[in-house]
Amino acid sequence: MENKEPVQLDERIHLIDGFDLGASERTGTYVIDEDDLTLIETGPSPSVSHIKKGLDDLGFTLEQVKYIIVTHVHLDHAGGAGLLLKECPNATVVVHPRGARHLVNPKKLAAGARAVYGDSFSDLFDPIVPVPEERLLVKEDGKTLSIGENCTLEFLDTPGHAKHHFSIYDPVSNGLFTGDTVGIRYQQLIREGINFFVPSTSPNHFDPDAMKTSINRIRKLGVDRIYFGHFGMTEMVNEALVQVSEWLDIFVEIGENTISEGKGSDVLAARLLDRVKEQLSFLGVPESHDVYVLINLDMQVSALGIIDYFNKLEQ
Repeated sequence: MENKEPVQLDERIHLIDGFDLGASERTGTYVIDEDDLTLIETGPSPSVSHIKKGLDDLGFTLEQVKYIIVTHVHLDHAGGAGLLLKECPNATVVVHPRGARHLVNPKKLAAGARAVYGDSFSDLFDPIVPVPEERLLVKEDGKTLSIGENCTLEFLDTPGHAKHHFSIYDPVSNGLFTGDTVGIRYQQLIREGINFFVPSTSPNHFDPDAMKTSINRIRKLGVDRIYFGHFGMTEMVNEALVQVSEWLDIFVEIGENTISEGKGSDVLAARLLDRVKEQLSFLGVPESHDVYVLINLDMQVSALGIIDYFNKLEQ
């Protein structure tokens, strides 16, 4: 697997491809070049080598990294935090209050991911290295972090995808790093001239009402950019939020109908995939397009989250 040059988004923000799942343009690490060099997201541990190479390409050393911020602690976003931290002697990991204990003791996170990814787990996520508690910085809703003379980041509690999720507002670009709260952007389709955004409804905290509340909160911020965990940046903020809201309703409706028929996640995933294919076919995307490698996986994981949500409602 070849490393890719970091993508320059503006004069101070770059995006390093982390090759999560071995796939290009799946997850990435944002690098903010301020007085305190700041990274947002690490991806899983296999992405750390790509982060190191990307930082070197940009002319930065690991000693310069001051903050490693994770939007939430799912392994595809924060699984590599402990491993990367070992090589960044001056860095602190910034995390949501509900996520801190899982970085200190990641056993529960690992067990959850193992249940989803099965035999592939070790190749995709190992090693999962605990983060020392003294190197954690917890940021609650509304709290800030100064990383430069003219840049103070603000942290916003944005549940829906996960309860341990915050988004990070960057006042310099008037942009928001949203992790998975407002869904997924497919760079593979951008090259086709198609802006396509769907929600990420993975287990085990998916809550459509909380997600809608977070989407509405973000809409009211009036940001110019959204920096997605999967993958890249858009300036079509309103279009992204509208699409994710509409698809969220579709996902939940298909899920409710599937469960009422007594069907499970495999059937739901297939139905979600069919519905997405129907829309993308209308937009001219052939079924042979390589984007479906990722979309198929996303629908499988999202189906698990939707089933889990409805099961909890019945308890």
